[in-house]
Amino acid sequence: MKIRIKGNSVRYRLSKTELDLFAKEGYVEDQTAFPNGTFCYAIQKLFDGKNLDASFTGNKLTMFVPHDIMTEWTETDKVGFDYNLSVGDNKTLFLLIEKDFKCIDGVETEDQSDYFDHPTKTC
Repeated sequence: MKIRIKGNSVRYRLSKTELDLFAKEGYVEDQTAFPNGTFCYAIQKLFDGKNLDASFTGNKLTMFVPHDIMTEWTETDKVGFDYNLSVGDNKTLFLLIEKDFKCIDGVETEDQSDYFDHPTKTC
């Protein structure tokens, strides 16, 4: 699972295996170790709700995915879902979950065998 954070936006990308695990277990977690602690990030099925949600507690960022969205995402060709979550003071946190695609241009610097085939195949 990859995470990308920029300003007030968080994007998760899941490989085929991770998406299959999420569909089966309703939870996937990964972590990054630092000298003074570990940052965890997870995606978790949310039984109720209509929109993506998120929390940051301790050193863990969790993205919550409502059951209906999880089912559509894991059982169809739908690439992803997004939502602007209100965080107060007229600010929002942009949340995005998506399937991780193989690169279609540039040098491949990582094993992409578990990524989804890019739907366009060309730039």
